[in-house]
Amino acid sequence: MLEFWALTSKGVEELLADEIRHYQGEVIKVAMGVVRFKAELSNAYQLCLWSRLATRIMRLIQSEPVTADSDLYQMARKIDWPQLMTIRQTLAVDCVGKHATIDNSQFGGMRLKDAIVDQFREETGQRPDVDRLNPDMRFQVRLEKNYFHFLQDFSGPSLHQRGYRSGQGEAPLKEHLAAALLKRSGWSSDKPLFDPFCGSGTIIIEAALIALNKAPGLNRERFAFEGWPGHRASVWQQLKAEAKAKEVQLPAQTLCYGSDTDERALAKARQNIARAGVADYVKVEYGDATGLKGSVAATPGVIVTNPPYGERLGDLPSLIPLYSKFALALKQHYQGWRLAIITSNADLLRSLRLSKSKTYKFTNGPLDCEFTLFDLTEKQVAVSSDAPSLFFSESSSFGNRLAKNLKQLQKWAKREGTNCYRLYDADIPEYNVAVDWYDGEVVVHEYAAPATVDEQIAQKRLFDVVNQVPAVLGISSDKMILKVREKQKGTNQYQAMAKAGQYKEVTEYGAKFLVNLRDYLDTGLFLDHRLTRRLIQQQARGKTVLNLFAYTGTASVHAAIGGAKAVTTVDMSNTYLDWAKRNFTLNGFMLSGPQAKQYQFEQADCLQWLARCRNQFDLIFVDPPTFSNSKRMEDNWDVQRDHVSLLNMLVGRLNPSGKVIFSNNKRRFKIDKAALEEAGWQIKDISAATLPEDFKRNPNIHVCFELTR
Repeated sequence: MLEFWALTSKGVEELLADEIRHYQGEVIKVAMGVVRFKAELSNAYQLCLWSRLATRIMRLIQSEPVTADSDLYQMARKIDWPQLMTIRQTLAVDCVGKHATIDNSQFGGMRLKDAIVDQFREETGQRPDVDRLNPDMRFQVRLEKNYFHFLQDFSGPSLHQRGYRSGQGEAPLKEHLAAALLKRSGWSSDKPLFDPFCGSGTIIIEAALIALNKAPGLNRERFAFEGWPGHRASVWQQLKAEAKAKEVQLPAQTLCYGSDTDERALAKARQNIARAGVADYVKVEYGDATGLKGSVAATPGVIVTNPPYGERLGDLPSLIPLYSKFALALKQHYQGWRLAIITSNADLLRSLRLSKSKTYKFTNGPLDCEFTLFDLTEKQVAVSSDAPSLFFSESSSFGNRLAKNLKQLQKWAKREGTNCYRLYDADIPEYNVAVDWYDGEVVVHEYAAPATVDEQIAQKRLFDVVNQVPAVLGISSDKMILKVREKQKGTNQYQAMAKAGQYKEVTEYGAKFLVNLRDYLDTGLFLDHRLTRRLIQQQARGKTVLNLFAYTGTASVHAAIGGAKAVTTVDMSNTYLDWAKRNFTLNGFMLSGPQAKQYQFEQADCLQWLARCRNQFDLIFVDPPTFSNSKRMEDNWDVQRDHVSLLNMLVGRLNPSGKVIFSNNKRRFKIDKAALEEAGWQIKDISAATLPEDFKRNPNIHVCFELTR
């Protein structure tokens, strides 16, 4: 008997061991991602042909005991390589693992390759060529503390590649993992199978192939062992003929059902189904898993599915309601069925409000996942689904506070003439989020939790928050955007997070602005400076106005609305200056023709621009970042350290009777009153007067000062 190593994904090993035993293999050892076994050559051929669970079969050539100073090259020279390949065949090598004498796997592979080609050169005067992409023979060395294992690639490219997939969805399951899920789900071919998030159809195609007893490797063009000198072609051809004869002939009938809302994925699924030869047994159609209208089959079966589970925190707002609505649809139409779901975020399963019967652990690519089974019994489907499912009962206090704030602020906002405002700002310390309303849409900012707070508890509290926000505010989940706000340095706060490119119009005090709720950490409008912008509007008439660190130019727009004689807007970002121009246009100000000189936009580092500017202004608004180390700046910027020098640069730019409005959002900022007064400034603290009603719960949100000479 020969020894082989069967490779697979984590979590599939025991199933693979059972499969190996089914084909008369003698299992020696089951380890993470690998099952070692002994088998006759014909049984190894059968596994390559029939295995639905292995990704690769390797034949063990030799295992050499080693010490800490063993040399891989010398160990490899002990093997008779010309017995394993011919000089005319191409070669590729791999190295897996670590050893004290091997710096990295690439170096280990090079030492193995050198040992092979040197042996050929010494015996024949020639050496085989290397072909990394499509070699005739591939060898591998696995490094362990006590052994070097030399292996021959017996099966070739990954066995999960059945040959039918012409395309895949955004989050595909590999075929061997889909087969493992079907096995663990308890599904058998006499039961209907349904995948309501079918994507490109892998799960339902694998199920149909199982039902028809089609050998997964039968249509494979070539296996690696076919280039091996020890290959027995007649045995192999007989096994292929037997596999073809074992296919089950069934009347055309639907065995497996799939649905999805992605038409492109469904088109790929139909192509894959046709290529797999199961079109008579698999039916896919457009369908929303959250709005199932009835059972796909007359008798109960098994639902095996891979729904979206989100690798980014920002995905959660849409996923929690999706799971909740999906579960509600199942309770209404799928009593008696079994539900089997794979997810990398087990907390999402809480939204199903179902009691699980079994859980298995798998890896799906780089993600650790749980595969959970639920039996949709009469008792299960009778569970009420009216209220949001919360991890912590005390989380309802967040929902109550949000509802209270909404009631208080709605009428106030209408009187103030604004349709964007803050509804909640860490009012309850344990629920450390900000909730901002933008005319029918909501941005939820999660502040970074302190190191003393358990990360899992913080995430579950966040789940409870996003589960309640849509219900309390009466919006759909797709109108809620979740962002994580951490301490930002430099221009990081302005970096793009996504590229949705969706802008919406909001209003305040007669001004209209474009906000982008999805693409950046900030939205293009700092809500806490609403009263400061109105103050600029009220004081701008007939004046020349300068807006430094202007961001999207919202203060400049207010100055123009207030009747400013001229407005100059300065920012380092072209992106935000273009945004500022769009805000001007939105409010009816022409940026060409007679008004072109009235409204100037300068793309520059504000400090460098001030150093070369020779104009004077009646009203200067300066709202610098707390900190910046942008590559475009000559030096880094710290508002606490540098605000005196910045304000003193304005002395020559301010008309004798002019005024500076200076603000920033640094917590615990202390203006250097003594240094500024010594420089001739008169200072008035207007922080409290510029704090809007919706931010009075957090009076330290910003500071604001009027400075005159």
